[in-house]
Amino acid sequence: MAAVTFLGAVGSVTGSKFLLESETGSVLVDCGLYQGPKDLRKRNWDVLPLDLESLDSVVVTHAHVDHIGYTPRLVGTGFSGPIHATTNTVNLARIILPDSGHIHEEEAKFANKRGYSKHHPALPLYTEADARKMLPQFQNHEFGEPFEAAPGIQCSFRRAGHILGSASVLAEFDDGKRVVVSGDLGPGDHPLLLPAEPLPECDVVLCESTYGNRPRPDLDVTARLGDYVEDTISRGGVVLIPAFAVDRTEIVLWHLAQLQRSGRIPRVPVYLDSPMASAALAVYREAARSGAGDLRDSVSKELMFEPLEVRESRTVEDSKALNRMRGPLIIISASGMATGGRILHHLASRLGSSRNSVILVGFQAPGTRGRALADGAQSLKFFGSYHPVRASVHEIGLSAHADQNELVNWLQSGPTSDHTVFTVHGEEDASASLAAAADAAGLFAVQPRMGERILV
Repeated sequence: MAAVTFLGAVGSVTGSKFLLESETGSVLVDCGLYQGPKDLRKRNWDVLPLDLESLDSVVVTHAHVDHIGYTPRLVGTGFSGPIHATTNTVNLARIILPDSGHIHEEEAKFANKRGYSKHHPALPLYTEADARKMLPQFQNHEFGEPFEAAPGIQCSFRRAGHILGSASVLAEFDDGKRVVVSGDLGPGDHPLLLPAEPLPECDVVLCESTYGNRPRPDLDVTARLGDYVEDTISRGGVVLIPAFAVDRTEIVLWHLAQLQRSGRIPRVPVYLDSPMASAALAVYREAARSGAGDLRDSVSKELMFEPLEVRESRTVEDSKALNRMRGPLIIISASGMATGGRILHHLASRLGSSRNSVILVGFQAPGTRGRALADGAQSLKFFGSYHPVRASVHEIGLSAHADQNELVNWLQSGPTSDHTVFTVHGEEDASASLAAAADAAGLFAVQPRMGERILV
């Protein structure tokens, strides 16, 4: 019989892992890293309750590390099968996974240098070399193309509108059962991507609930971004924007371009300080040139971001030089929740001055430095030291996630409403709220437990 086991992203907005089993095969849908609080991050070191020799394949919905970042670790512990993804998810994975390995290495090296790790020596979860070694296991597919993910399980990808290449997964079992894993669903008004395809007919749907407890605020985010940037520039300060390297960076640049084009903000240098973000931007531009099926028709011109003066910092020396510059200027750098990467060095340099500002442009998971800033922290600890927060901190809703109303609408968009909904990939209250909203809309929704196995 068809079965689903919840191995991650239950009561948490990271660490997505869902095992689908037929009588003859098994597939792991998504293979993500946990991020945020230490007790969650520690799970990345746990051995998954999987028989890797009998696992036929991994299917990933998109290239964010909370959905794909555990794959090098899985391979390193014995998985040798194929990893299925859309073409542009594979293109982005070639950038993101080696970078993730590099960050793990750098964090371990820095912890050993400063001596603030409890482990001696501190080790990386996996290395850049580990990630590069497993990239040939990826197999790419187009949207709507069916493929055998395991004996008795055929899968296909459906457009999700979250980031380039993002997809929901439709798994069709030989016994006729159909399971949909939503992946992350984007908002209908994403400036670059087409919206998610309607929910296909299915028996069970695993639906993300990142924003399952809230509607998106009804406000002009471009105008608010303009207010914060203009205010900081008037003080001669530096605007720091922690942004995910994939998609969020493109959205931020799109809004800044609109603001400069309209004369709303003056022309100041915009530094993109993330080699991964620069590489991802190149993938987006190539996707526009080749006519990727999930991009809007107008995107080819939009991705040039005229008239912005975008300067890309490629090397460590380029990045360090930014911290010696005086404002006004704008720095966009990863990671989006300030959990690691170059943004930490900029925060260390700029947080202590009231002339500067930090603009948070996406979801900030509990336990991350981004969430601490959003909650009004007076200091942040990183690199083994505390740093005072005197810069102004702002939060705006440039999320690439669907809100509660959009999620419920998607769950109702299929040909029938007799499927069971399991709310996943959200904090406890968000998953519970989405389940309640789905029930109120006439659906049957359940909040699953970690490790729970259900028959379809």
